[in-house]
Amino acid sequence: MGWLFRFFFKYPALVFEQGDFRFSVSRTATWGLIALAIVAVGVLITYRRVPREGDTRRDRGILMGLRIGLVVVLLFCLLRPLLVLKAAVPQQNFLGVLIDDSRSMTIADTDGKPRTEFVQQQLSLPKSPLLEELSKRFVLRPFRFSSATDRVANVGDLRYEGTASRVGSALERAADELSGLPLAGLVMVSDGADTTDETLDEALGKLKAKQVPVFTVGVGQERFAKDIQINRVETPRSTLKGTTLAVDVVVTQTGYGGSTVPLTVEDGGRIVSSQEIKLPSDGESSTVRVNFTASETGPRLFRFKIAGQDGEQVSQNNARDALIEVTDQKERILYFEGEPRFEAAFVRRAVQADPNLQVALLVRTAENKYWRGDVGNAEELVGGFPQTREELFQYKGLILGSVEAASFSPDQLRMLADFVSKRGGGLLMLGGRRAFAEGGWAGTPVGEVLPVEFGVSPNPGQFIAHLSVRPTEPGSTYPVTQLDNSEDKSNTKWSEMPEVTAVNPITRVKPGATLLLTGLGERRQEQVVLAYQRYGRGKALAMPIQDSWNWQMNPESPVDDTTFSTYWRRLIRWLVDGVPGQVSFTTSLDRVEPGEPFKLTAEVMDPSYVEVNDARVYAQVTSPSGKNLEVPLEWTVTKDGEYTGTFVPDESGMYTVKASATRDETDLGSSTLHARAFAGDSEYFDATMRASLLKRIAEDTGGRFFTPADAQALPEAISYSGRGVTVVEERDLWDMPIVFFALLVFAGGEWLYRRTRGLA
Repeated sequence: MGWLFRFFFKYPALVFEQGDFRFSVSRTATWGLIALAIVAVGVLITYRRVPREGDTRRDRGILMGLRIGLVVVLLFCLLRPLLVLKAAVPQQNFLGVLIDDSRSMTIADTDGKPRTEFVQQQLSLPKSPLLEELSKRFVLRPFRFSSATDRVANVGDLRYEGTASRVGSALERAADELSGLPLAGLVMVSDGADTTDETLDEALGKLKAKQVPVFTVGVGQERFAKDIQINRVETPRSTLKGTTLAVDVVVTQTGYGGSTVPLTVEDGGRIVSSQEIKLPSDGESSTVRVNFTASETGPRLFRFKIAGQDGEQVSQNNARDALIEVTDQKERILYFEGEPRFEAAFVRRAVQADPNLQVALLVRTAENKYWRGDVGNAEELVGGFPQTREELFQYKGLILGSVEAASFSPDQLRMLADFVSKRGGGLLMLGGRRAFAEGGWAGTPVGEVLPVEFGVSPNPGQFIAHLSVRPTEPGSTYPVTQLDNSEDKSNTKWSEMPEVTAVNPITRVKPGATLLLTGLGERRQEQVVLAYQRYGRGKALAMPIQDSWNWQMNPESPVDDTTFSTYWRRLIRWLVDGVPGQVSFTTSLDRVEPGEPFKLTAEVMDPSYVEVNDARVYAQVTSPSGKNLEVPLEWTVTKDGEYTGTFVPDESGMYTVKASATRDETDLGSSTLHARAFAGDSEYFDATMRASLLKRIAEDTGGRFFTPADAQALPEAISYSGRGVTVVEERDLWDMPIVFFALLVFAGGEWLYRRTRGLA
């Protein structure tokens, strides 16, 4: 509609927005015109009072209104209305032109044509219409920007291979390079897909302070017609070899709502999982749980992928990579039973064949008498349950069987709670006549940690419930409670499992806890069978049944059935999954581009897991070519035990980073992670044209937002923005076509009305 506005008002709308309206007639002439207007109004009033044959009051009112309108239009013209503009002097001002050189510009989403077409047609060749018009008015300085910003001699030489878009730094770089010159503004041609986490506030604040307007041209569609995207994949940073992982994959789509597509997981090109998923409705997201086994050690790059579909506009966003450290080490767990019973013996036998688990079993046989099994050395647990934090915290997991709270001192009870909250370990309490409320655990620090609300038996010592175990909705997709490859088969197998018994009447979980398994008793009352919650740095589990071994020893179970062993191995692996050591080492990102910094963060604890602020912490970085670099990590001061440092990779590939900490020549431990440095594909994710961001840039700096459809108005908008070297222009408005049409309407309207009413 811009052409229609210009037709009626002589100039485009932006000229009116940027100009000042005023009348140029002298003061004497103004008073004369006002007097003339008063006389004209008086004549009209007199005319209204003169009666005429056949002339009604309504007719006189309409005719008077038309004549007043005619007088007003004539007075408007006689007052000589003007638009006063500050116009840029041709060839006296510089204009920075920033072209997005990233991969997303090659997306063909507008009538099947790439976003680069606008640049190629309007800005690449000397005779390009927009480039030619801008060149007449300004001295152009073109820039390309993606992960970096550089001057270019010819826009036509851009290759659009950038793997990131840094909008804020591009604006700052261009403004800094052109500082000191008469600058009319900056033009940014982009889809607005900023792939960094940097805020624009600082960059826009600097441009506003310098009074540098940014005129943005958004290319591409704001919404794809057909596209599937994997938004994110939530994976652990590390896991044990052979662990079955449950990974949440978040998927969005447009144009394929309700369709079924295959989702695969690849490890080094080898498919380790495949399943059919149903896509959500357009614009909505859905979370799909995928189970697979990490069977190879080392840094494993898993790819989660949905095959490209017919008509899909962007297929590069159908896959996400996740780096997982798969370790082959033995995790130590302490299992303490207050009395000899079958459960401990069967659990011990189930996990003995797992090379990555070492469950040290401590069974109280009489007062101050203990039986030890599978301990690491002759001194381990020789005095019974650990008395010190250092002794207990050497384990990553703790299982409490049928043992009463009174067996522990107040310091030990506090230590058990700290084992979860501060050490970050995993705690599992099993059912039994000395467990939960029956064992006096209510009101203790451990009772606060556990995910269930204790129930009290109406008949202490006599309560027993026979339970048929079923998974809940969350439990159906958890690997620890999934007994078969598919959810349906797993649920069927659970329905065929033998009954178990419970002597602890627990029916409710705490707010925020997750119920995975539930049991249905004879009176159709449900009881908790397996629940968990995060607590502090660790996790706490409750499994209030006393004879899970019945799943293996029931006469109806096949002799070769491994369900019991598989369940317990998975349960204990999950118990110790993600438990940190004395030195826990992370990085904010597992991938950057070569030349971008990696930020490293280490948490350092002493053997009792108290934060250490005076340690010497350093990272040994090994590049893909084998070069070594030592990076010191400094205490952050703001958080106890936290140390940070950075290194900048100069090669593409996988880096090995090992953090070590010492204190007074004493080794506190080490931790290793891997990080990737290579060009990613983030440009293809959320790759629609972000008009909101481009509009914000323009509005905050005093510029304007354009699309390819109205970009022809860009030169005039910049010229009259009032920046740089300018001259004052006065543009007459009395000769606008709309004024002529108004005169015709009022004069012709009176004549036509008289003819129609027979008053002529």
